[in-house]
Amino acid sequence: MTIPHSLARAARNAVETSAMLRERSRAEPRPKAQLRRYEVSTLLPNGDVSQTRHIAPALPMFEDAFCAFTRGSLVETETGPLAIEDLLPGDTVLTQDGSSQTVLWKGSVTLIPGREDSRGRTRPLTRIMADTFGMQKPLSGVIAGPAARLLGAPAHLRHLHGGGEILTPVHEFQDGMSVIETLPPTPIELFHICLKRHSVIKVDGLQFESYHPGINAVRQVSRSLRSIYLNLFAHVESLNDFGPLLLPRAGDGEIDAITA
Repeated sequence: MTIPHSLARAARNAVETSAMLRERSRAEPRPKAQLRRYEVSTLLPNGDVSQTRHIAPALPMFEDAFCAFTRGSLVETETGPLAIEDLLPGDTVLTQDGSSQTVLWKGSVTLIPGREDSRGRTRPLTRIMADTFGMQKPLSGVIAGPAARLLGAPAHLRHLHGGGEILTPVHEFQDGMSVIETLPPTPIELFHICLKRHSVIKVDGLQFESYHPGINAVRQVSRSLRSIYLNLFAHVESLNDFGPLLLPRAGDGEIDAITA
């Protein structure tokens, strides 16, 4: 039986990721980067779901594609709330404007937030207490990953983008009372999803963004690392395929430039 080209490509990505890392280490001798195992599910053009496993660098650009939502986070779909771990490519989620979009990609990674990596960095989570942002916002206590961004801005960032809507890293809302940092010493599974276009989705009653690498992604990694990164996404061929950002994001270059 002939294997569909798209399915063959998705399966080949997992192998190519490791192969390119080995080739890069031979060509560019340098201290070994910490590696991490990433799990990926992708909707293929024929409607099948490809599931692949990748070994890739534990760099911020890679980890941010997987580290937004913890297990049990409830994503609002056309058929009601669904736990992030049960959401599959092909399911449809509701967006901020009332429309629905199909999930094209879901990634997951398991890490220990309280453990320092080879560069001495940790990956803190953010706990948001129930009703912090209003009635049922969130519905109950939420633990968000380090890559999660919320629609809105805390007081110290409201001057950004002329006071207009922005997407802000969830840790910027930490106040030590109703939004706090947490560093579990045990393994935590984290997830993120990618839609056809960058959107705001509702998770546990709060408005979070879907995954997008950002407008500065092309400048964050070398050409060889960019190829390894793109192998994580069978539904895109280049960084441009992620499309434009729906809204500006605090911490991205365009915001910094505006406020400089």
